Amino acid sequence: QVQLVESGGGLVQAGGSLRLSCAASGRTFSNYVMGWFRQAPGKEREFAAAIPWSAGSSYAADSVKGRFTISRDSAKNTVYLQMNSLKPEDTAVYYCAAGPLTLRTLRGRRDDYDYWGQGTQVTVSS
Repeated sequence: QVQLVESGGGLVQAGGSLRLSCAASGRTFSNYVMGWFRQAPGKEREFAAAIPWSAGSSYAADSVKGRFTISRDSAKNTVYLQMNSLKPEDTAVYYCAAGPLTLRTLRGRRDDYDYWGQGTQVTVSS
C-alpha cells in the first residue's frame, strides 16, 4: 500500500522559511515524479514543484520559482520542499503526490498523479 506522509507545516511570519517533508513508502518510485501541490481555501489545487525520483531537473511554478526548492533523498525515501521568503498568499494546505515519469507530471498536470498524501497546513501571517 502506497503511503505519502507530509510533515513540517505550521505558522510562520511573512519572510520566514519552512521545510516540508514527504515520506514515501509502499512501492518503488524510481520511474516516478514526486510533486508538491497546494490548495488555498476556495481555490483549486495548484502545482508548486516537481522532481524525478531518480535523477533529473526539477520544475517549479512561476509563483514559487526562486523561493521554493524541491529536493529528494532517495536513501531516506523522502522528498522535501524548502520554502523561503514566504508570503501570506502562500497560505494553503500542501500536498505531496507521486505520478509516472512524464513531461506532463513534471510540469504539474495534476490529473496524472496517482498517489496523494493527506496534506499539511502552512499559514503565513502578515
